[in-house]
Amino acid sequence: MSLLLIPATNDDIDDIVRLRNDASAHLTSTHGKGPYSGNVTDKGVRFEMRRATVYVARDVDGVLLATLKLGTRKPWSIDAAYFTRCKRPLHLTSMAVTPSMQRQGMGRQCLDEARRIAREWPADFIRLDAFDAVGGAGEFYARCGFREVGRVTYRQCPLVYYEIEA
Repeated sequence: MSLLLIPATNDDIDDIVRLRNDASAHLTSTHGKGPYSGNVTDKGVRFEMRRATVYVARDVDGVLLATLKLGTRKPWSIDAAYFTRCKRPLHLTSMAVTPSMQRQGMGRQCLDEARRIAREWPADFIRLDAFDAVGGAGEFYARCGFREVGRVTYRQCPLVYYEIEA
């Protein structure tokens, strides 16, 4: 299945909330309570859509398979000093794949699509952070070609910073 990310609309909000909360519940049931255990609300997704571009990927029947957020604003948890200096960084946050489709290459396809979008933006690098704990996605990002550039603790949560050229 070929994945295509498109910008989300207000009609996608309920599905995004459901998918992200399902992914969070899945991580919590698999790994126990962690920094990924919080729930998102429709108000939170609306706020994200005003500050960045939220993307969605749906199957041929319209079922939401994945979502992620790309934006030029630096997230609070990111310390730019750890990253390669560039003029146009893009930050990837809030990525989630529906639990029934995980471990089938969909996350990698999302990252490939994010790189395609970043080149069109145009952006120089994609930056992100991952929880440095059980259930964190750091190893996944490394397998997908992202380079670790630092480790920090932000609000008592250990994070790993990653980047990849667009």
